[in-house]
Amino acid sequence: MLDSDASPIRLTLVAEDPLARGALSRTLAEQGGDIAVIAAGTLAEMEASRPELAPDVVLWDVGLHPAESGGRLDAPELGAPVLALVPDESAGEGALSAGARGLLFRDVAPAPLFAALRAVARGLNVFDPALASVRATPRAAASTHGPGGPESLTPREREVLALLAEGLSNKSIADRLGISEHTAKFHVNAVMAKLGVQRRTEAVVRAARMGLVTL
Repeated sequence: MLDSDASPIRLTLVAEDPLARGALSRTLAEQGGDIAVIAAGTLAEMEASRPELAPDVVLWDVGLHPAESGGRLDAPELGAPVLALVPDESAGEGALSAGARGLLFRDVAPAPLFAALRAVARGLNVFDPALASVRATPRAAASTHGPGGPESLTPREREVLALLAEGLSNKSIADRLGISEHTAKFHVNAVMAKLGVQRRTEAVVRAARMGLVTL
């Protein structure tokens, strides 16, 4: 999340379609101002890279036909809140369940797109009015509200939790999963928040009581 209103917003753009990625890059570049694109590429490229500067917000274009990619959507895990661009409500539900903090349609105009990016970078949830019903679905609600049960943890967060139970540090977790230390810390904090605890050891104890890990 953005630390200061005066800081420029660092954005990472994730899109599998090179044409969509190019169009979005041009739109963002033409806007200028307080949003700077620090990286752009496919999901695999962005998760494999380890930039010196972590983004404040991730703009994720899920594509025109995300259902054809073979199952559930996987949101970019780059240590920053994600604003997803979706083609319809079904894709919106998948993106929200995957961890997106905001949903807009792919044909959104530049002005509302930039406003949404600024809001999501500051920790707010943003939805196109036409996607309000997606926000209210039970599956999505589990990922946007406080402490929850096992079902509120994403697959990646379950992996991180298992490594926490092994006593690994953030750096060791990052090395084991092939992600940056910043991203590992983001996931650890998300796990603790969802389990309603303040310390790593408390997270492991609570997870053990819930049957999520074995001590």
